[in-house]
Amino acid sequence: MDKLSVKIFRISKAFDDLPLPAYMTDGSAGMDVCAAVSEPVVINPMAAALVPTNLKIELPVGVEAQIRPRSGLAIRNKIFLLNSPGTIDSDYRGEIKIIMFNIGAEPFVINRGDRIAQMVISDYERVKWEESNSLGDTARGEGGFGSTGK
Repeated sequence: MDKLSVKIFRISKAFDDLPLPAYMTDGSAGMDVCAAVSEPVVINPMAAALVPTNLKIELPVGVEAQIRPRSGLAIRNKIFLLNSPGTIDSDYRGEIKIIMFNIGAEPFVINRGDRIAQMVISDYERVKWEESNSLGDTARGEGGFGSTGK
């Protein structure tokens, strides 16, 4: 399978020692993304922080980067990402920053190089709306929110 080539740019040389986003296993869909902080960042209970990564990327048109939570942080520390999954559009050239939120009872500390999120690269389709007076029928119809009984 061919791999998509994507340009990545480190903003500051001060964080050159941090790894680029990387797959942790052969079957990983997401790459772990690290915190580029000089000093520890404390997220108090029921508070959010915008955590820098020191990275910018250049995605081709038709491709997005999705920023998703790490399950270990969620279950062990009650840390999740607001605006999840976050989308990095192909025309965005700013720094990737991670919006982290602490729903736990204890403050959470982010240190330099901590793996704080996952990045998934995905194709997307753009649509052209075709306004209509009706839609095709399905067995489900308008049933939703538990209507399938499963």
